[in-house]
Amino acid sequence: MEPYQLSILDKSSVTHDTFAFKIEKPKGYSFVPGQATELSLLKEGWEDVKRPFSFTNLPKDDFLEFTIKTYEDHEGVTKRLANAQVGDKVEIGDAWGAISYKGDGVFLAGGAGITPFISIFRDLRQKNQIGKNQLLFANKTNDDIILFEELKSILGHKFQNIIEHQKDSAYDRGRIDKDYLKENINDFKHQNFYVCGPEGFIKAVNSALKELGASPEALVFEK
Repeated sequence: MEPYQLSILDKSSVTHDTFAFKIEKPKGYSFVPGQATELSLLKEGWEDVKRPFSFTNLPKDDFLEFTIKTYEDHEGVTKRLANAQVGDKVEIGDAWGAISYKGDGVFLAGGAGITPFISIFRDLRQKNQIGKNQLLFANKTNDDIILFEELKSILGHKFQNIIEHQKDSAYDRGRIDKDYLKENINDFKHQNFYVCGPEGFIKAVNSALKELGASPEALVFEK
């Protein structure tokens, strides 16, 4: 299918380096919560530089939304998006992705890896189906936690944060490793595990989950 060229309708700050972009939604466009698409910014020299970003709105919304962490120290698409303005054009393709909700489980996110889970949680809240779902969210500092207040309102005490680099954080300190998983998860054999983050995070967490008894079929991640 031909790509869609769309205007940015709104840009709002989420954290010190993360923005929510609302863009036009093509007629008939659809996606499943958890999916992503390839996006490029239609600025000279950047039209063909495509990167995957997850949808963070609800499928029924009359707009599309992407919550994007930007990296000022990288000469890439996210640095350009940090300076993008309402009215600028982007290009996207069709929706794709292996992450979708398959039932109650534990969501494990590293940094911007939370983004595919945002639409899933918003969808479950709207359907009153949050159930027993649990979120373990790893970040470098407290200020890096994306949508803290909203996630807390959705998940309550089932939302746990672990912080690696901030010594005075009141949250758990360290990384999501085998010991942390063992301490914070009660059942490894009868629920799903949704994993998203940097490639190294996904590999390490999946490996630890398998060692603790999780079935490979229960691991939901972007391969």
